[in-house]
Amino acid sequence: MADLSSLKDLASAEGQAPVHVRKVDSLGRSYATGKRKNAVARVWVKAGSGKIIVNGKDFTAYFARPVLQMILQQPIVTAARAGQFDIIATVAGGGLSGQAGAVRHGLSKALTYFEPGLRPVLKKGGFLTRDSRVVERKKYGKAKARRSFQFSKR
Repeated sequence: MADLSSLKDLASAEGQAPVHVRKVDSLGRSYATGKRKNAVARVWVKAGSGKIIVNGKDFTAYFARPVLQMILQQPIVTAARAGQFDIIATVAGGGLSGQAGAVRHGLSKALTYFEPGLRPVLKKGGFLTRDSRVVERKKYGKAKARRSFQFSKR
């Protein structure tokens, strides 16, 4: 920087919004990791007929409860892309509810990598935000995280 005019050019370059580019591998798939509670999901998205496979099973067999199936499909329905993508997910850790949330988070991120134009819609729906709530750890001198032992005066 020789003078103050170059400083003005630098400030205008910083103020621009980040440009989101398409991230696809050699097989035409986009990949993302989703997390919720203690569950971690690895999700691959590619153009296809709308199959959703979770841990080698159809998602309706893996997530038997309709509520969990609805949670999993929310990003696709919100983006109006039902039946356009094949989704393969592997998920580990946590319970079924956390796993469904993790797959939803990973699917949302993978959709934005595959088609960056969907980012504003998914961001507005809150699907790209990682839900950071996890189980509080147990403290010493307590029965659970906050529960004290029963008090006795004598």
